[in-house]
Amino acid sequence: MSAVWSASRAAVKRRRVQTFVIGLVVLCASVTVLLALSLLSVASAPFDRAFAKQRGAHAVVSFDAARVSADQLAQTAHRPGVESAAGPFGQAAVAVPTDWLWMAPGMLTVVGRPAPTGPVDRIEMLTGRWAAGPGEIVVNSPGGGTPDSRMLGERLEVPGLPALTVVGFATSMSKSANAWVTPSQVAELHPTVLQMLYRFRAPPTAERQQAALDEATAGLPEGALTDSHSSLALKQAFSAQADGYLPFMTLFGVLGVLVSVLIVGNVVSGAVVSGYRHIGILKALGYTPNQVVAVYLAMVSVPAVTGAVLGTLTGSLLAPLILKVAFTGIDTGTASLDTGPWLPLVCLLGLPALVLLAALVPALRAHRLSAARAIAAGSAPRTGRGLRVQRRLSGSRLPRALSLGLGQPFTRPGRALMTMAAVTLGVTTVTLATGLTSTMLAYGRDGHAGGAEIQAQVGTPGNGLTMPTLPAHETEQRLRALPGVAAVTARAFTKVGVGGAGTAFVNFYRGDTLGDAEQVVDGHRPTGPGEMAAGPAFLKQHGFELGDRTTLALDGRQLPVTFVGLLVEGNAQAMDTNWETRQALAPGAEVSGYLVRLRPGADRTAALAAIAAIDPGLHPTPNAPGNAATTTVVGFSSVFTALLSAVAALGVFNTVLLNTRERRRDLGMLKSIGMTPRQVVLMTLTSVAGPGLVAGLIGLPLGIGAHRLLVDHVGFIAFPPAMKDVYHGPQLAALALAGVLIAVLGALLPARSAARTTIAEVLHNE
Repeated sequence: MSAVWSASRAAVKRRRVQTFVIGLVVLCASVTVLLALSLLSVASAPFDRAFAKQRGAHAVVSFDAARVSADQLAQTAHRPGVESAAGPFGQAAVAVPTDWLWMAPGMLTVVGRPAPTGPVDRIEMLTGRWAAGPGEIVVNSPGGGTPDSRMLGERLEVPGLPALTVVGFATSMSKSANAWVTPSQVAELHPTVLQMLYRFRAPPTAERQQAALDEATAGLPEGALTDSHSSLALKQAFSAQADGYLPFMTLFGVLGVLVSVLIVGNVVSGAVVSGYRHIGILKALGYTPNQVVAVYLAMVSVPAVTGAVLGTLTGSLLAPLILKVAFTGIDTGTASLDTGPWLPLVCLLGLPALVLLAALVPALRAHRLSAARAIAAGSAPRTGRGLRVQRRLSGSRLPRALSLGLGQPFTRPGRALMTMAAVTLGVTTVTLATGLTSTMLAYGRDGHAGGAEIQAQVGTPGNGLTMPTLPAHETEQRLRALPGVAAVTARAFTKVGVGGAGTAFVNFYRGDTLGDAEQVVDGHRPTGPGEMAAGPAFLKQHGFELGDRTTLALDGRQLPVTFVGLLVEGNAQAMDTNWETRQALAPGAEVSGYLVRLRPGADRTAALAAIAAIDPGLHPTPNAPGNAATTTVVGFSSVFTALLSAVAALGVFNTVLLNTRERRRDLGMLKSIGMTPRQVVLMTLTSVAGPGLVAGLIGLPLGIGAHRLLVDHVGFIAFPPAMKDVYHGPQLAALALAGVLIAVLGALLPARSAARTTIAEVLHNE
């Protein structure tokens, strides 16, 4: 074993370039694979663990208290498909008049429960204690983070209802309420709904859960069930944004692994071919065929393990940052976003194992060679391969350096094909990243706030800003009269009950545009009362589709609404509508701000000053260019493109280096008959430029297809066609030449080195 290690260590020192290439390739692949696996594991497993620990409800169901009694609902807990149930609990909708804690004015769903424990939906206390008497309330903390204990003691005062004091903060994976009080306290809040929480015996699929719910509620009075939401929708909401990043990260991870396998196989194959004499000497010294194979496998194991360790460490440092971006704005409850120790272990063991498998096939060639044959093969030049192609090219009118260079790939067709495949993946990555960057930049420029350049917030009670002195309609008129202003949109918002159980924000727009709803990808803008538009994240998290209807409730008013438009993005917790819907649902909602669009060439600084001068209660701020999603996707696609392109270029570097070493005698002969160093460089670069051009022509459509596949499956953004069709003629021509550029850059150094080699040096080595 010591002899194998000594020989492999010497091979590592002798082949520093190949060692560096393998290590860098495995490092890049480890980073991309670990990030993709981290997103994949966190997208579902943490939710499942936390949901099971809290015995989350498969269905949170609301019933009309005027149509069904508590005794009738209690009987549903014993239906055959029900594993366990909790309730019925009284549920009241409390209209919060002003900002309270971290919440905006709107509806607060309050449920009366005697304790946080129970057979279903075991609520976890974060700080403080459970409500035990009158005038006490426990508030659900969004995101599951522990709120500041100094907020304990805050009072909620609603006209006509008893004052409530916060005694604790808790979280529920079932999202069954915004707050909880005692059963006797909820009776004083005038509940109109009874809540039941069910866990079903059926496997967690939408069809089986719905069938179990239908069976549990069969026989109840017609219209008693007013609303329900499923744990599957919660799970989908939990991973909605992470699922949007997952295809992007997975694709780069797959590309990294494929490039790794190709280049490692190419490196080891070249090491075996170029090391025939070394193999013969090892066998002549007494090394067995298995020991020779072990030498070459150990040679690649050293850089593979080193690259896997460094890549895993880098990926482990980047993973928390990626997960933080992916789960921004998501209510994670008690779910921990830790990826666990098994993912780094997979990369530490899996990537080196993959490298060994890629190296095994060429290493077995060394196993079959006898000592005499290996020494003879390493001492004499290889003849016959590609000779017919080279003769035909030499008969053409091409300069001799070009014809020789074009014929070189045919002398080692296997090596040339593997190198061309690596360059093809590099071109695919460059094309994909170029398209993603163009799409995300267009989204960052045109996909927010209807293109508004300035947002002017209005001071309201509770937000700490100066109160306005002018009425809203007069402020709006003065904004429109400012020089350089092209459009003004007033915005109001409130929090409403959705379908009797959950809550969400509604943005009401009035004016020249419709805020985010101007960017409608599918359907149309809300134009009449009860018409809503929402982004893909909102629809996905709440289980709605275009054309679906639901009921919004606020302050005793109920309004049936229909989703008529799909926005580019929108807020995951808000939907957009028009001013007519405000008049029907929330006539008391005051204007909270204005979206101001400027004419081309208008002075933004002057506009900000003019807006602030209209009213001390207006607080204008310019919209910051870009957004988190754009920055994340563009940043990481650029990094991965640079890494994979560099790796592909290193693959070319390794191939050309092996070719020039194998052809040292040929190069010496060509120089002896008059070939200049410049012609040597031209011949060497031509040998890779042809395969590079073919790789570019193959990789270009692959990259375009991968781009369309990704942008069509980003779960939190719905790109319009204008943001998808980003490739143009000159750009496509440049991308097609990317393969030539990658190949030439990789071949430049060994080409210059070959050009500087003297005839005497070649003959001395021979």
